Amino acid sequence: MLGSVSTLPQQPQRSPFSGHMVVCGDDALAQRLAVELRYVYGERVTLLLPPGRDPRRPELPLTQRGRAATLFGRMSAAMNRNLGNGGTVANGGSDSDTGAGLEAVRILEAAEPSDEAFEEAGVDTAAALALVYDDDERNIRAALTARRLNPRVRLVIRLYNRKLGQYLETLLDQAAAVAVPGFDPTALDTSTTVLSDADTAAPALAATALTGSSKVVQAEGLLLRAVERTPPRQGEVADPGLCTLALLSSTTHDPAGAEGSDSSGAEGPQLLPDQQSVAAATGRGTVVLEAIREAAPDGPAPRMGGRSAPLSQIFSRRLRRSVLGVAAAVLGLAVASTLTTGEHPLHAVYLTLLDLFAMGDPAVDDSAARQVIQLLSGVAGLMLLPLLVAGVLEAFGSLRTASSLRRPPRGLSGHVVLLGLGKIGTRVLVRLRELNIPVVCVEDDPAARGIPVARRLQVPVVLGDVTQEGVLEAAKIQRSRALLALTSSDTTNLEATLYARSVKPDLQVALRLFDDEFATAVYRTLRTAHPQALTRSRSVSHLAAPSFAVAMMGRQILGAIPVERKVMLFAAIKVAGHRQLEGRTVEEAFRAGAWRVLALDATPPEDRNPDLTTAGPSSSDRPSGLIWDLHPGYVLRAEDRVVIAATRRGLAELLRRRRAVTPR
Repeated sequence: MLGSVSTLPQQPQRSPFSGHMVVCGDDALAQRLAVELRYVYGERVTLLLPPGRDPRRPELPLTQRGRAATLFGRMSAAMNRNLGNGGTVANGGSDSDTGAGLEAVRILEAAEPSDEAFEEAGVDTAAALALVYDDDERNIRAALTARRLNPRVRLVIRLYNRKLGQYLETLLDQAAAVAVPGFDPTALDTSTTVLSDADTAAPALAATALTGSSKVVQAEGLLLRAVERTPPRQGEVADPGLCTLALLSSTTHDPAGAEGSDSSGAEGPQLLPDQQSVAAATGRGTVVLEAIREAAPDGPAPRMGGRSAPLSQIFSRRLRRSVLGVAAAVLGLAVASTLTTGEHPLHAVYLTLLDLFAMGDPAVDDSAARQVIQLLSGVAGLMLLPLLVAGVLEAFGSLRTASSLRRPPRGLSGHVVLLGLGKIGTRVLVRLRELNIPVVCVEDDPAARGIPVARRLQVPVVLGDVTQEGVLEAAKIQRSRALLALTSSDTTNLEATLYARSVKPDLQVALRLFDDEFATAVYRTLRTAHPQALTRSRSVSHLAAPSFAVAMMGRQILGAIPVERKVMLFAAIKVAGHRQLEGRTVEEAFRAGAWRVLALDATPPEDRNPDLTTAGPSSSDRPSGLIWDLHPGYVLRAEDRVVIAATRRGLAELLRRRRAVTPR
């Protein structure tokens, strides 16, 4: 049954518009996405949540609806203060355009995304619908229902299964074409888009385990690497790379300094600064676009071993050395037999092997040298028998445990300890192994989603509750390079982080936290307590929400990288219809703190790859059509497609929609 509509805090209602946005979900991503659409893009949003308490956090009395209303209230108050100071909303309107300020998100409650719930939310007249439930099956059922109710609605679906998502995109677009004869799904910017919050956030989370905080964005078969660089020393000149994407906080190394969020003020990070700001920012670190190289073809993640199990994984080092010792003894005896008896070397080896296996005749009538060699060969044969038995037992044990989880090997050091093998942890594990970073996982559920992946990648796993004593020690935390605490529990991540820091105070740590205010408090406290150690707090929903929002606006997001606690987006945009770009030079189109044109797609429009995150079927026969060394004087034309780096609000301004006012 549907709950009543909530518009907390109460504000005057603005005139109704057609083509609103509907977000359906049951976790933090749905709330973050609604905030992104309403308070960054200025869209009218209806949020559909399940009723009652959060089933995964029953100890909290606040319901999903109450938590969302609280979040929207904070954002509405902040935006209204900004409007009161003369600011503007993302869609170019002003205070008068929105009445007394930005209205809150309309909140509905429904146990399931049924026909009745969708009708109440206005899916039949919506411009876009986001289905971001944590359950893939529920999202698929809801997508089929929504496509039946409104074949023209733009669908953005959250799915963990990437292969299924590709099939679903084709199926839903075909369903739209069948439901409306003559309807061309390509007429929409993106009719159906399937995204995974785990895939979106995994590169940023994995990058925190790398020295230098390197982030990678893929476009048209190329890898763009953004690297965090420390301030240059006295007399040195910083290498700007291809371009400077951001200036880090001026108090990055000050424990009491800014935490790098949107509320950090002038001391916080500056995204997409101009040349004057870069030149004046002495003593501040930078994030630069450093390198572009061809991406390797998609394939399975590298294994910690080879395709087939090598001898080193079947037989122990001690056994292999023993076998080599026996082989050397046999060779030495054969050489000695040749030298003392004058026999042919092959015949000497043959006699030595017969003696070794106790198959030769006693050398009663032979020379003393031959008798001594025979005795020594018999002794070597006695050593061979236990080696054969040990080899059989070790091989049997290796084959028996090949399908079981590996334990952290002795002497392991310089690895990353990964806590949690759920959806997020699994994607981060695969990403770390693609980067050839040694990993040890810790998981308390033997049936967790990532256990089979860890077994396939032959990654050591410690099964146990990370909050129990001895579990992190078993993962060799004292010799690790970094800790990634990615469980779904904030308290577990925090407890594991504090305990790990007590064991190794200089440990590099990244922890996953839901509440942004709580994350800021934790970040400041950990920096104060451990000023020499790198600390990062990350929210998966905060990293993923911008990508989902851009998809709902009908554009393609190439990637998102965190800059401290802010997010920078990379997107592919057609110049046509954007007055900020069309007819302007590359230098004129640049707006500091908002967007920067990075590359131009020189491929003819009819031959362009619609998805720049993949290399395309013909990319092996031709070089990439993207031109990265654009002349500042190049004039952008309507038929051009460009790759831009943008802030959230900058991209929102570029993607704003002109909506017509219609009566109810």
